[in-house]
Amino acid sequence: MRPILLCTLGTSLFRPNLERLKGDTERGTLTPGQLALAEAYTRREWPAVARALTAIPPEERLCGAEINSIASIIQLGYAPADCGLLLFHSATPDGRHVASILEQYSKAQGHSPVASIEVPDLQDEDPKRFRTHGLRNLVRKMCGAIRERSAAACAINATGGYKAQIAVAVLLGQALGVPVFYKHELFSEIIAFPPLPVALDYEVWMQASGMLFDLDAAHDLTPSRMYADDWDEKYESLVERVEIDDCEYLELSPTGQIFHETFRERFRSSRDQILPPPALQKRPPRLEQSGWPGEHPEVRRFLTQVTEAVPQVVSCATTYYNPDLAERTRFRLRSGELEGIFSDGRYCVKFHVETTAETPGQRAAVTALLNQWLAER
Repeated sequence: MRPILLCTLGTSLFRPNLERLKGDTERGTLTPGQLALAEAYTRREWPAVARALTAIPPEERLCGAEINSIASIIQLGYAPADCGLLLFHSATPDGRHVASILEQYSKAQGHSPVASIEVPDLQDEDPKRFRTHGLRNLVRKMCGAIRERSAAACAINATGGYKAQIAVAVLLGQALGVPVFYKHELFSEIIAFPPLPVALDYEVWMQASGMLFDLDAAHDLTPSRMYADDWDEKYESLVERVEIDDCEYLELSPTGQIFHETFRERFRSSRDQILPPPALQKRPPRLEQSGWPGEHPEVRRFLTQVTEAVPQVVSCATTYYNPDLAERTRFRLRSGELEGIFSDGRYCVKFHVETTAETPGQRAAVTALLNQWLAER
C-alpha cells in the first residue's frame, strides 16, 4: 500500500498570500507566473489557480504552508514523491476552495491517491461548536482514515489550519504512534514529532468505557449527575463541563475523543488477550418479584440479549427499578462489581452482571466488551 500523508488544511494560501499578491498586480512587480496566479485568484477560477501554482517552486512561501510543508517532507525523505494525500479541510467556503485547489495541484504533481475530506463543524463563526464538535469530528475523520490504512502506512502533516486543530492532530498522531510533521513559516525545514514515550492508561479507558461510548454517541448534552456515582478524577481531562440554567452537563472533550478512539481500536485487536474465558453454562435472567417487570417485558428481552450475545456473561439479575428516573443505557464498574443500566429515557433498571472474570483487570475488560457490544448492536 502506498504511504498516505494526512494533511490538516488552513486558508493561508488565500490570506495573506494571494490577497497580498493581488495587491501587487497594479504595481507591475510580478513575474509572469505570479501574474497568472494573481489573475486566476482574482477571477476565482480555482482550476486555473491550481495550474498556475505548478509553475512556482513549491518551497516558495507564496505557495502556502501546505505545499511548502509537503515539499519539505518529501525533500527530507520522510515520504516518497508520489505519496497519497488526504486533505482535511474546514467546513467553510474558503476551506472547500483551498482543498479543491490543493487536490488538483497535488494530482498534477503525481500524488496518488488524493482526496479532500470536509470536517463538519470545523469553522470559525461559532467558537463553542468548533471546540465541542469540530475538533472531535477532526479526530473521528483522521482516526477513520488511519484505521482504514493502518498506522504503519500513515503520517500526519499538522502544518495547516487553526492552532487548536494543529495541536489536536499532533496529540492524535503521538497517541496512535503515527509520525507527525510540522513546519512553521519561519523555519527552514520540517519538524518531526516522535510518538509518546509512555502509554496512556488502558485500564482507565476500560473502566470509563460506558461514559465514553455514551458521550461519543450523544446528540445532546448529558447531565453530569448520570456519572456522579462512578466518577474518577482521572476522567476530568476527557470531558468539557457546561453549565446551563444552574444544571451541569458533560460533553466529550477533543482530548477525550482522542483517548476514546485510540483505545477503542486497540481493544478490538487485543481484547482476546485480556478477556476471561467464555462461560461454560449460562442461566436465564432473574427479575425482581414485583409488579414492574410485567409492565416492561423489554427489560427481560434486553437482559437475555446481553447474556446470549457476550460469551463471558453467565447471567443478569435486576437490583433496582425507578419509574421516574431518566438514565442512559450502559455498563459500569461499581465497587468492583459489574453493573448494567437499562433505560428508555423514562424509567431506569439496574442489574448485576455475573461473568467469568476473576480479577479487576478482567472485569474492566468485560465492561468494555459490553459497552462496545451496546454501541454496535
